[in-house]
Amino acid sequence: MSYNNYNRGYAEPTMTSADYMTRTYRWMALGLLITFAAAFVTATTPLFYVVNSLYLLFTIAELALVFVLSARVQNMSVGAARGVFLGYALLNGMVLSYYFLAFDLGTLVLAFLATSLYFGLMAVYGTTTHKDLSGWGPKLMMALFALLITGFVGVLFGMGFMSTVLYSGIGLVVFMLLTAYDTQKLSQMYSYYAGDSELAEKASIYGALTLYLDFINIFLYVVRLLGLNSRRRD
Repeated sequence: MSYNNYNRGYAEPTMTSADYMTRTYRWMALGLLITFAAAFVTATTPLFYVVNSLYLLFTIAELALVFVLSARVQNMSVGAARGVFLGYALLNGMVLSYYFLAFDLGTLVLAFLATSLYFGLMAVYGTTTHKDLSGWGPKLMMALFALLITGFVGVLFGMGFMSTVLYSGIGLVVFMLLTAYDTQKLSQMYSYYAGDSELAEKASIYGALTLYLDFINIFLYVVRLLGLNSRRRD
């Protein structure tokens, strides 16, 4: 959702900054709730076999929804933006249901608590810091690309224990930094869209998506690190 190349001029805010942030985190929390509920239901019912057999189709579908919401959110109705975001959260939960079978409940709960702590600390930093974090963007995008390529190579050729730990540790740090970066960007988006109630609402949904993705990725890297530690002890 780009806002840097447009000048909307001054308009009186249609919602307060606190209300905007509350809406953003509320949508993010709802998305996470749907994802974890969908993952649990899928993993504990025959639906898992359907998802497993159509895994590639489900993955493509959720990537398409992220692309649509990211590229077209300004042209959507508020209801459509909400529907796409919640639909993505549902599909993502179904795709991630494997984790409920690969890891015990204690590991998942501990990972969720650790993720909440890491995410919360970086979100607070992004909200309160006076440092401009916009310069982090290009570097973090390059890091994400490197993670994607490394992960793909790892799937093809495998990774050793230490390589997996290093890869997961770097991924965790990258998404923690992205949390701070995206949180600060929320304030910039509010300043830009506050004068238009519909655009401000859609901006909060888009912001919820970015924070949701940060949270989910932190969670997945933490789960992998905890799982590696558990297997090493065994």
